[in-house]
Amino acid sequence: MPRAGPRKTYRYSREFKLAAVRLSQVSSLQVQAVAAALDIHPFMLSKWRKDVRDGTLRGRLPKAAPPGPAREIAQLQALERRHALLQEEHDLLKKAIRFCASRRAMRSRSSTRSAPRTASHGSAGASA
Repeated sequence: MPRAGPRKTYRYSREFKLAAVRLSQVSSLQVQAVAAALDIHPFMLSKWRKDVRDGTLRGRLPKAAPPGPAREIAQLQALERRHALLQEEHDLLKKAIRFCASRRAMRSRSSTRSAPRTASHGSAGASA
């Protein structure tokens, strides 16, 4: 449920925006991953990128992004992909367990029905 009252709006400095744009231009990084790492909405970062292209956001772009954040963001992307894969495998295994359990339950019900018949046939065959 949304909170009552005014929404919080953040103002970012021009330097922060330009640094974010520079970081998002690294070829191995996705815009969404950079936005998540900087705790901003991807749409906002895309808007800043457009503003830089259009020339409305001007300034000297930092020469190079520090290697630490780019490497950490790349590692974060790899971990997120790995997590998504493991989550899919986990869901698939849960479905397989449910399927096997339901088949086992059906099999055990049918074997209990046929057990008395086998016993009655066996006793009838022994008396004859």
